[in-house]
Amino acid sequence: MPEKKTYYITTPIYYPSGNMHIGHTYTTVAADTMARFKKMQGYDTYFLTGTDEHGQKIERKAEEKGVTPKAYVDEIVANAKDLWKLMEVEYNDFIRTTDERHEKVVQKIFRQFYEQGDIYKGSYEGLYCTPCEAFWTPTQVVEKDGVKCCPDCGRPVEPMQEESYFFRMSKYQDWLLDYLQTHPDFIQPASRANEMINNFLKPGLQDLCVSRTSFKWGVPVDFDPKHVVYVWIDALSNYISALGYDTPDDHLFRKYWPADVHLVGKEIVRFHTIYWPIMLHALGLPLPKQVFAHGWLLFGNDKMSKSKGNVIYADDMVELFGVDATRYFVLHEMPFENDGVITWDLVIERFNSDLANILGNLVNRTVSMSNKYFGGVVTSTGVTGEVDADLKAVVTETRDRIAGKMAKLRVADAISEVFALFRRCNKYIDETT
Repeated sequence: MPEKKTYYITTPIYYPSGNMHIGHTYTTVAADTMARFKKMQGYDTYFLTGTDEHGQKIERKAEEKGVTPKAYVDEIVANAKDLWKLMEVEYNDFIRTTDERHEKVVQKIFRQFYEQGDIYKGSYEGLYCTPCEAFWTPTQVVEKDGVKCCPDCGRPVEPMQEESYFFRMSKYQDWLLDYLQTHPDFIQPASRANEMINNFLKPGLQDLCVSRTSFKWGVPVDFDPKHVVYVWIDALSNYISALGYDTPDDHLFRKYWPADVHLVGKEIVRFHTIYWPIMLHALGLPLPKQVFAHGWLLFGNDKMSKSKGNVIYADDMVELFGVDATRYFVLHEMPFENDGVITWDLVIERFNSDLANILGNLVNRTVSMSNKYFGGVVTSTGVTGEVDADLKAVVTETRDRIAGKMAKLRVADAISEVFALFRRCNKYIDETT
């Protein structure tokens, strides 16, 4: 029997500074849906999710609570796993950057980059945003009431100088530009690729700060222990460390790498389409086939934030509407290229119109008629007319259209096709009364 084709899909690894909200739930449920669909098509699928647990922000949050950073993240990770269980998410592996299996791979990768001259020691001076874990130049920050603030999250930045290791991103800039231009499907949707090329690659890549000495909560650099590996080499390596890359037991890596798709939010597309490809290329590894960057799930017109108090959590929705309806809602409301919108009113409206009226009505009519006329047992009577042939044609066309949409990760469009079929079935019942 020939070996099944493989399909490897990942979510980003989430930063557990607080509990996962409906935006995290969207990404995870979307990846789970793609994995299930591919499995249904006969693929040998592997679905990875997890948490990115190091950094200054978590160190500080743990300090405020009077616990160790590990105890702090352990609690949030347990909540995340409970949430994915509640949402019926069937992942194959959950990677944590605090796992020993991950830390060892990160140390090896860091050392290899250093030994082959991709990493050098220098010192960093810049304006630092702790919540975003990002350095900014004076021209990048925005002023609010005379206070210099982060251009991403709007919170104050602080000046910082420290000894760091840097990755020579500039060395690989021309290679990456050429790669992106010759592989138009690598970044999807295409608008995000143009953004990366025009905003980051063409103006010239800065070398990347990849270690820190001002905090301790991270993977130690094994040949220079006062440094910890900083964010991106640690976080992005999860996609290969989870598969056992560069370990004696690397059968999963050999089987599933390169990934078919990294599903990410648009705010981290730069790290996955610039830093990660360069790191993989420097390791001599093939690149993932695609990075798909979806939009945000907005609350009304606003980005959700705990400080604004406009965060929706999936477990609250499940309590009110059930798991299937919650999964349906988040998938249906996220368009291919733009941001999705969620409000409680919209959830209720969707629940009533789609799930109760269209689907509920169809199920109710079908079940009650089969009970009334056939004692609840449906058998083929062999009677068919034109109207039956037409319905069959609609069903098979819908199946093919859904496969086409799912191949392009247009999950919301695939769902619309399913509901168009439900409407057609309701019409069929009217036609054959």
